[in-house]
Amino acid sequence: MEDNKEFLRQDNNYRSLKAFQKAECIFDVTFYFAHKFLKTGDRTIDQMIQAARSGKQNLAEGNIDGNTSREMELKLTNVNRASLHELLLDYEDYLRVRGLEQWKYDDPRCIQARKFCKAHLDSAIYREKIKERSDETIANIAITLIHQCDILIRGLIEWKKRDFIKNGGIKEEMYRARKDWQRKNGYYNDTGQGGQDGQSGRNGSTPPHTPH
Repeated sequence: MEDNKEFLRQDNNYRSLKAFQKAECIFDVTFYFAHKFLKTGDRTIDQMIQAARSGKQNLAEGNIDGNTSREMELKLTNVNRASLHELLLDYEDYLRVRGLEQWKYDDPRCIQARKFCKAHLDSAIYREKIKERSDETIANIAITLIHQCDILIRGLIEWKKRDFIKNGGIKEEMYRARKDWQRKNGYYNDTGQGGQDGQSGRNGSTPPHTPH
């Protein structure tokens, strides 16, 4: 099995995932927001940044770990989603306790934010744009990004579940790869049974018995 390519997934480029790109935007926005609008020493600063970081890092780690453990991949992807929901509550709390407005779904500002966030996945754009925005606006932009990222992650989890049901985990894939290698290398004999200890000839037949 050359380089394990027959059973180890090779599509672990997490940076190409829209969910990861969106999570990176959320982290950059949150890093700026927490340091700009929360008072030095407020524990919420670290909590929000860590939640945003977890939302990004676990997605990357889960994607890589998926090469050898589908179960771990699903677990870490779901942890990623939980971290973002924790961050969502922090933004909602910030707006509520300060008497600021959380934009309703049909608010023109929310509609505009959804369109912008859906079209832009480059975190550099957000880092530049938010410098001109108020805390209320940035919080609502972050909330919009989190909701959109959550939708992407839920879709990713469902896809992973379907893939697991269809193809199984790494053990099943290794078993299939091993059997395929044995067939290609003539391991099986005419009855479909492999030779003992892999010592059969290329056609799988056992040597004739030689009388004493």
